[in-house]
Amino acid sequence: MRIALKRTRFDTPCRIEVEHSDAHFHAHVELAEGLEIHPGDKVRVHGAPIAVGFGESAVFSRIATVERATRLERLWTRFAGHFEMTELYEVSFTPRRTA
Repeated sequence: MRIALKRTRFDTPCRIEVEHSDAHFHAHVELAEGLEIHPGDKVRVHGAPIAVGFGESAVFSRIATVERATRLERLWTRFAGHFEMTELYEVSFTPRRTA
């Protein structure tokens, strides 16, 4: 079994869906051909910054560069992610008082 020690990088088309309203505020990126992203991978979308006004939604086509993590980086990311997950447990809720 050969362990890759060098990251691989390639460009792929992507679709960006952006919505900015009182009900939704999001930006979703879909890579071409249902390409999956794994722990430790990096994705960089190229092009000018996107600005969508309040109450609007838009779809853009761009090019993205995907940089695949090595097997060692992928294992480390999964391992470290379990410890970072515990930060989510340290949440408190304060009751809201109505005046």
